[in-house]
Amino acid sequence: MFRNVAIVGATGAVGQIMRQLLEERNFQAGTFRFIASARSTGQQISFRDQKYTIEELTKDCFAGSDLVIASTPDDVAAEYLPAAVEAGCRVIDESGYWRMKEGVALVIPEVNPQDALDATGIIASPNCSTTQMVLALKPLHDAAVVKRVIVSTYQATSGAGVQGTSDLFDGSKSYLSGDDYSYKAFAHPIAFNCIPQIGSEKADGYTSEELKMVYETRKILGDESIQVNPTCVRVPVANCHSESITVETEKPLSPGEARELFESFPGIQVVDNLQDGQYPLPSTCDGSDEVFIGRIRKDISHPNGISFWCVSDNLRKGAATNAVQIAELLAKHL
Repeated sequence: MFRNVAIVGATGAVGQIMRQLLEERNFQAGTFRFIASARSTGQQISFRDQKYTIEELTKDCFAGSDLVIASTPDDVAAEYLPAAVEAGCRVIDESGYWRMKEGVALVIPEVNPQDALDATGIIASPNCSTTQMVLALKPLHDAAVVKRVIVSTYQATSGAGVQGTSDLFDGSKSYLSGDDYSYKAFAHPIAFNCIPQIGSEKADGYTSEELKMVYETRKILGDESIQVNPTCVRVPVANCHSESITVETEKPLSPGEARELFESFPGIQVVDNLQDGQYPLPSTCDGSDEVFIGRIRKDISHPNGISFWCVSDNLRKGAATNAVQIAELLAKHL
């Protein structure tokens, strides 16, 4: 059991869910601390029927803690988390800053738990769109070796933070009433629209969000030969990312074999009955910690291809749940 757990970014959208999960999953620790930026310092929050005062994030605030779980912007993670490591803390980071750094473990506990146990510095949690895809790829990779992935994402506005969801709700109301609305999180209207850009422009016409899916997938699965061709799209859904995924494997897999692999893998739930209209939907997966898979079928354009639909709560498994699961894994091996 950890002696003292510090939650950094405790008042943010993901931080709030982490607090909820630590309660729901009865994570055991000697004491807890909740840390945030100066604007939240001094606020009172409730946790396990006790009142806690939010502490200010500084480079000296980690003394006395042995586990830090952080959900902050990239620049904050870059500036402050090395101080937590220097203070002797195990550090789990939700930001994008550390994921691809040399020597930093990038972990999904169901996929590569040993990387977390072997880590000596920061342990990074992957991008939300990567997490659900790689969890789905892992059983296929173990059984038949994944060679190539074509993925199109349908990403919820909550992935752009609280303001992203406000843009969806307020922008939709304004659209329906015929009023003007000034979008803050998005460069284009998200109400009744799709935006085929998430992140900044990078090489060869791809965006930063798309390249995360390429490089993080290879790092987590430990295979630099896997080819990933992603297109990331923001859609007018409040929560839960959806993905259309086609996988080419070294050995052929039938849809039945793929279904059995998914059903037996931890963290995956199969919902797949096309005749009865049963498949994962953002509206039914919201608030769940699992990755849901349906529409499992043969890729009719390739003898070694499998296609499927994948939905997961991006704020939970895509962020908070994955971080808490890493913490649980570390705690079991203290």
